[in-house]
Amino acid sequence: MLARLKHTTCAVILFVACAAFAWANSAAAQSGEPIKIGFSMAMTGGLGPNGKSALLAEKIWEEDINAKGGLLGRPVKLIYYDDQTQPATVPGIYTKLLDVDKVDIIMGGYATNMLAPAMPVVMQRNKLFIGLLGLAVNSEFNYPNYFVMIPSGPDPKPSFTKGFFDTAMQQDPKPTTVAIVAADAEFAVNASDGARENAQKAGLKIVYDQRYPPSTTDFATIVRAIQATNPDLLIICSYPPDSVGMVLAINEIGFKPKMVGGAMVGLQNTAIKMKLGPLLNGFTNYDFWLPVPKMMFPGNEEFMNKYQARAAAEGVDALGYYMAPQAYAQFQVLEQAITATKSLDDQKLADYIRNNTFQTVVGYVKFGKGGEWAESRVVQTQFQTVKGNDIEQFRNAASQVVISPAGYASGKVIYPFEKIK
Repeated sequence: MLARLKHTTCAVILFVACAAFAWANSAAAQSGEPIKIGFSMAMTGGLGPNGKSALLAEKIWEEDINAKGGLLGRPVKLIYYDDQTQPATVPGIYTKLLDVDKVDIIMGGYATNMLAPAMPVVMQRNKLFIGLLGLAVNSEFNYPNYFVMIPSGPDPKPSFTKGFFDTAMQQDPKPTTVAIVAADAEFAVNASDGARENAQKAGLKIVYDQRYPPSTTDFATIVRAIQATNPDLLIICSYPPDSVGMVLAINEIGFKPKMVGGAMVGLQNTAIKMKLGPLLNGFTNYDFWLPVPKMMFPGNEEFMNKYQARAAAEGVDALGYYMAPQAYAQFQVLEQAITATKSLDDQKLADYIRNNTFQTVVGYVKFGKGGEWAESRVVQTQFQTVKGNDIEQFRNAASQVVISPAGYASGKVIYPFEKIK
């Protein structure tokens, strides 16, 4: 009996000692000052819904990394401010992050129009800058320590509509004319520049090529003007409110070019998909990730389950397919660079990111010229069988078919547009 008591006592002492050791190690792992990572994010305004979706993904990364002991033996703390989808607010936010909050690292927010005004501050301070989604932001700055998570590749401007044109030119009969319409804002202008380049390479005649003010609300007038030119293809380069307006106007007027879409931001958002429902059928548009078999990369399902379980309580995009994977991967790149270099030095991190490949929830990421992805992976999808506002049809991407590039395709395009309508 005494022997058993001694044995039990020793076991309890050993258990307590091990638990204390584990707790001490865990506490030591995060005993330093937090590593502060700062950024601006659109949480209100036209880009607010997408920005809030990205922010939830970044919070999940913060929680995941701290649960594993942080980075460099220190916890991680995100510090962020709402840029209100107003470019003018961005320089002040980054100045505050650096001078007042004294953050260790700054990251880029969303989107093109908000990344570009941050660049002068970033360059003046020689900071590493990993943007979220921004099209050709660095084409004018040529800053070596800029990187971006948009999968537009080494030739970013044409990438958003290349799959659209490639698909159209494979149809019989081939289209011969195209109309291009764009918001007079940085992303849309860049995307329309690329669309013009793609159209010229395809030998298409451009019969309409106009911009509209970002404050435009009457899209019916624009659509009627385009319809009067009778184009085979219609490329629309727009932000979320405009994209909704364009879809509504095209359906209301009954305009039926052979293919329509291309570079419409917003149609990736679950709430917008639910609002527009069957009106989306036939639209062919860019996207970055959807839950199709060929895009289920390691770690993605686990992350998306976490995101979707919290989306309703956070009041963000219920599915999160457009923003969440790219945002989580953005911080995975930073995490892997810090871990590999054992440093927070901006130049060391930038050099490492420039020369290495990263395994993320959106697959392997390698950066190339100008900080863009070394290879493009913008996909074109077509809404084909949208019925009512049932979210399940979007959850498994059954009603949104990836048609390009072939390596990620989950179905084929239905052509022309009127065959669906």
